Amino acid sequence: MINRNTFDDTKIAFSLKNDSELERAYFLFKMISVEPLVRIGKVATNFAIKANLPIEGLIRATVFDHFCGGVNEEDCLPVINKMYEKGVSSVLDYSVEGKESEKEFDNALKTVLNIIEFAKALDAIPIAVFKPSGFGRFKLYEKKNNGVDLNADEIKEWERVEARFEAVCKKAKAYDVAVLIDAEESWIQDAVDALVTKMMKIYNTEKPIVFNTLQMYRHDRMAFLKKEHAMAKTEGYYLGYKLVRGAYMEKENDRAKEKKYESPICKSKQATDENFNDALQYMINHLDCMSIFAGTHNENSSYLLMELMEEKHILNNDPRIWFGQLYGMSDHISFNLSHLGYNVAKYMPFGPVKDVMPYLIRRAEENTSVAGQTGRELALIKKEKERRKNA
Repeated sequence: MINRNTFDDTKIAFSLKNDSELERAYFLFKMISVEPLVRIGKVATNFAIKANLPIEGLIRATVFDHFCGGVNEEDCLPVINKMYEKGVSSVLDYSVEGKESEKEFDNALKTVLNIIEFAKALDAIPIAVFKPSGFGRFKLYEKKNNGVDLNADEIKEWERVEARFEAVCKKAKAYDVAVLIDAEESWIQDAVDALVTKMMKIYNTEKPIVFNTLQMYRHDRMAFLKKEHAMAKTEGYYLGYKLVRGAYMEKENDRAKEKKYESPICKSKQATDENFNDALQYMINHLDCMSIFAGTHNENSSYLLMELMEEKHILNNDPRIWFGQLYGMSDHISFNLSHLGYNVAKYMPFGPVKDVMPYLIRRAEENTSVAGQTGRELALIKKEKERRKNA
């Protein structure tokens, strides 16, 4: 019987944080909880970076060090090793966003290939990840998505995008390192899905190496999962999926309203939760040909997956099932799960401070907008501070 108070143990949850790190976390989440402050902070930070004001040191010592592992792979190593001592693995995420040049795309490719080499040498990094828009222009994906004919230059450009996907998946297969391919906005996701499915057919012949991402706040993703499953069974390859709720809800709804089409987003939070949990159930029932990376900060969904595994007599450390949370958040889920022997990995963003700022701003905005997220973090930190005071 799964104990639904498992995640309440703050001693385990914050065992890696000393008192000053705990205070910093409390201060950060307190700031993030004030929405006007986040908006002002976003404007001020963007201005300071564009004006080349010397604020990198301040950012590095506060929000960056809480939500990011370091500026490069080597810089992340102390944190990676420290977490792995507690059984929590790392997924190194090169979180540089909004780049547009071929040189920058090639640099992103080089970084991901380096991460796979890094992962091969370290048990603490079993999985690599990349974002499709880090390998090609957003507008190019959009054209491809909408079936618009590409001109001769764009055809060559798309071939380079495919070649980058291929280079990563080929190396991942050779090194036996799983690779998660992140999701994007719905208006380029079909183009991404087609490319990822193509990679799965080539590289998932013995087991899942290539993982796509399903944003379950989209009401069409269960149908997509079932369709992909039927195709994989027919054509004889394995499926890997990272399940998440989703990251672009406001943008998706605003665009749908502006362009007058039905939003792809579920009508309610409850519908999203049900969709996510249905996908967990479906995948658990087809573990013979699927692997799950459950990327969730939701306690109920985490408990549900634990219960489904128990019902089906699946070992806690079954290699086909991973739980994942973002570095700097939901430590009460990550470290309590690893304490019980489940496979757990933290998504660990890294990159130059200036380049990672769009990611950090998005993270602050998401924490502000997700009901209860910041309050929960604050309550847990407060509880641990109290426990230490009385210990």
